[in-house]
Amino acid sequence: MGTLVHWFRIVRLALAASVVIAGTAFAQDINDALALGPETNLPMPRFVSLKASEANVRRGPSLSHRIDWVFQRRNMPLQVIAEYGHWRRVIDRDGQGGWVHYTMLSGVRTVLIDGDNTPLRSRPSEDATENAVLEHGVIARLGDCTPSWCELSAGGYRGWTPKSVLWGVAEAEIRE
Repeated sequence: MGTLVHWFRIVRLALAASVVIAGTAFAQDINDALALGPETNLPMPRFVSLKASEANVRRGPSLSHRIDWVFQRRNMPLQVIAEYGHWRRVIDRDGQGGWVHYTMLSGVRTVLIDGDNTPLRSRPSEDATENAVLEHGVIARLGDCTPSWCELSAGGYRGWTPKSVLWGVAEAEIRE
């Protein structure tokens, strides 16, 4: 009988340990989903835009690091993937990037049109009238977003386009 009691204790300890380990893994998944930048306490990753018409993109987070290239498109959407002091590691639509000083970035949200001849519609519906047609590579200011549509303004036009043809907004992002 003593062996059976001992065996039940071992099974109970093993079950308790597995619950603790599973709970820790679940908590880690939640923390990863809610990751905040160590410098700004803002969500990571997040989208921003290029404030200046030119910004040096460096290999590391300081002026002593080599400039790899220069972003030359004002309002271009970028994704912040890391922070270090006054520096933000950003990537563009192609996954290219590096470290940029935070003063070169803006919280104003823009998107890049990733589709060819994308209609800008009066309402978030395929049946709505077209206000304009946006070419591939156009940068537009981001407004409200539903689960599948976003409101944009570009070139004096305003309207809705499917989220699937945009880069600079998360797939599950809702904006009001």
